[in-house]
Amino acid sequence: MIRISLFSLVALTSLVACGTTSEVRTPSSLPAAQMEFIEARTPGVVTTALPAQWWHLFDDTELDAHVERALTANADLHIAIANLETARAMVRQADAIRLPATVIESGAGPDQADKQPSTSSIPKTSYELGATVAYEIDLFGRLSSGVRAARADAAASAALVDAARIAVVGDTVAAYIDYCGAVQTRTLTKSLVRAHEHSFQLIDQQFQEGEVSPLEVAQAQTVLQRARANLAPLEADRRRALFRLATLEGFPPSATDGWHLSCHSIPKIEVPLPVGDGTALLARRPDVREAEQRVIAATARIDIAHADLYPKISLGSSLGLIAGRFDAILTPLITWPFPNRSAVRARIAAAKGQEAAALATWDAVILRALREVETALADYRAEQVRRTDLMSALIESEKAVRRAQARFRLGADSYLLVLDAERTRTDIATLTATSDLRIAQIQIALFRALGGGWKQPSGQVK
Repeated sequence: MIRISLFSLVALTSLVACGTTSEVRTPSSLPAAQMEFIEARTPGVVTTALPAQWWHLFDDTELDAHVERALTANADLHIAIANLETARAMVRQADAIRLPATVIESGAGPDQADKQPSTSSIPKTSYELGATVAYEIDLFGRLSSGVRAARADAAASAALVDAARIAVVGDTVAAYIDYCGAVQTRTLTKSLVRAHEHSFQLIDQQFQEGEVSPLEVAQAQTVLQRARANLAPLEADRRRALFRLATLEGFPPSATDGWHLSCHSIPKIEVPLPVGDGTALLARRPDVREAEQRVIAATARIDIAHADLYPKISLGSSLGLIAGRFDAILTPLITWPFPNRSAVRARIAAAKGQEAAALATWDAVILRALREVETALADYRAEQVRRTDLMSALIESEKAVRRAQARFRLGADSYLLVLDAERTRTDIATLTATSDLRIAQIQIALFRALGGGWKQPSGQVK
């Protein structure tokens, strides 16, 4: 390390250029035409702006209450908020480094006897009080770049808080939808079990009267037991969804004992789904904002490393009462790693590599965001078509059951035909209920891909 005088500083700064702020690079730009969602032409989808609280589209007050509780009490969200507070504290620390640092010292001790010859046998005590001030001159931008990096890190943490909110809301709505779907399917299955019990009683009575064979009794018994076997897994699905809701809202699973949700069917969105466009998506998605801030922070760290090529200039001063008199000292200090600067250049190269990685990540996040929305929209369109076909099949299966029952009552066909028609209707009804659940799940995935509705960061970085 080389230390030079203040007079040399004037000549040095006239020869060495001051540090400059690097320009933040941006990802590969996409044409405006490619920012439109090609799957937005799906029926039931509009390109209007996404609402701030998309879950209100389900028009379910009980769902709204669960979401609000989760946003207040969720443990994962508390972790993200705590990390944001840590990042903001680091910003304040980086700002404080640019200010002068002051240290006040005091002390007391005996005077030396040779300084007081006439009273050498009398103990004396002297007091000392001093203040030291140190200040680094940020000529080459090392400190200001550190502040920029810290602020970008804090902004990235703020984006992570929004990402945590989106995850919490999406998981809460999904758990609620799954609960309602399990209840609806279980109710449907119970009604089918009752219908099969009635059919079995009828076929058993006919068997006692000698009108049907043991084969038809066995067939009816099989269909009944098959329907009953579906009840236990559906109850497990309901309990599992309830446990997820409890955990998301900050409760242990045991707290669900006594919980009774009022939903008996899957909530539906009755209005067209608002999705906006790709430009609004990229401005809204927290992971895109986070990736952008990571690039800004990486660029600032290049400037920090680059500033180490130039001298670090500090001014120190002290003022105090020492041994009965005042002393004042002003000391400039220049620290410069010269001529071996290989380590500094290696840090610059590493910082540039980190910036390139952050920029590539930004590109990847943008493309992934667009892909996730298009995929959800494609899934939504396909499931809508599937549900329409299932509804048509369900209507026809109801007709088939009625016709089979009529032919059986007239003695034209055996009860096996009725059992087959009822089994087909049961399968189609179950598939239709599953399609309703699938549509709701795709809607949740779509709104999560769209950024959850938050258009602005959760807070300004200070």
